[in-house]
Amino acid sequence: MSEPEWRAFVTHGTRTAALATTRRDGRPHVAPIWFALDADGSLMFTTAADSLKGKTLRRDARVALSIDDETPPFAFVVFEGTATISADLDEMLVWAIRIGGRYMGAERAEAFGRRNAVEGELLVRVTPERVVA
Repeated sequence: MSEPEWRAFVTHGTRTAALATTRRDGRPHVAPIWFALDADGSLMFTTAADSLKGKTLRRDARVALSIDDETPPFAFVVFEGTATISADLDEMLVWAIRIGGRYMGAERAEAFGRRNAVEGELLVRVTPERVVA
């Protein structure tokens, strides 16, 4: 896929991503996430600071994400990159509302954003270093 094609693919509908991180002992950890794509191609999501995702991302910022289509012809996009973390609640609110709108609908976006942009949550930006599509 070209870049415009993979951007359209990952933003279509409500596809989720499988986020892969590495536990302290080296074992992989994979978790589904809701996300939004920033204009620069970064993937944005929120997570609890005390979740396994939050803990592993603060220790090791290297990640991989897989987004797939479960219907034939079974297309996918895989991102490998580095995560940066922010606890800025104003920025987090913007993204949490955007993510909420994508997955919960426009009418529930604000409530979702306000519920998730709170102390104890983190805003994660994954900057892709490699995209396979």
